[in-house]
Amino acid sequence: MSNQAFWYGSSLAAVVAGDELELGGPEGHHASNVKRIAVGEQVDLVDGEGHRAVTEVTATSKSGLSLKALQLHTEAAPRFPVTLVQALAKGDRDLQAVESAVELDVSHVVPWQSERSIVKWPADRAAKALAKWESLILSATKQSRRSFRPSVETAITSTQLTRRIGEWTADGSLVVILHEAENNALAHVVSAYLNQRTAQGGLEDASGAVVLIVGPEGGISPQEIEKFTQAGAVPALLGRNVLRSSSAGPAAMVLVRHLTGEL
Repeated sequence: MSNQAFWYGSSLAAVVAGDELELGGPEGHHASNVKRIAVGEQVDLVDGEGHRAVTEVTATSKSGLSLKALQLHTEAAPRFPVTLVQALAKGDRDLQAVESAVELDVSHVVPWQSERSIVKWPADRAAKALAKWESLILSATKQSRRSFRPSVETAITSTQLTRRIGEWTADGSLVVILHEAENNALAHVVSAYLNQRTAQGGLEDASGAVVLIVGPEGGISPQEIEKFTQAGAVPALLGRNVLRSSSAGPAAMVLVRHLTGEL
């Protein structure tokens, strides 16, 4: 079983075996008082930038842990980073989707205020709502013991998303709209993209990015589909059954990760 992971809060890039480290603050308090980590146990420290320090606990206190670094691992980022554009949804279904996506190695998350979203992020509550997403992403990062912390931005409108789609596709990314009325299967769309990237750069050099757009409970409007498609996005069918907003993104993530060989 892998070691429990804790958020270090600053870069671990310069850490070498034998270094003495301190885990304090809320994270250290949680490790010592809630998780009850004991002297002699090994735990991992992660910094969200791909660095993982394997450490041994040398002392504990109510405020945190003292640790000795045993090894430092620098992990490679995915060759095909996945961005999840998740429409705001009621009942915290948007947060459920994001949590699962983090566990499945999503790289970036974009909250989307779609035309049919029931949940709104008004200006006076946007910062608080974003902080909730950030907290959940950090928690899911630690729970899944990832060394990379996904980034997240404040909610964007459909007009802003249209512009972003143009930017993403101009950079060579594949932008997919998950939509139940399409006939073109997501697996075919992603496979065609991967084949194209491989042909352009060769098998070893092939890399790229995939963006998945997931609508709210009421679906993506025809007007949004038209605008997004004109900007370069590709509508695709995930499967024969209609999934909730909370499960569509994670299900698509599994498929994409499988096809890219990074699951």
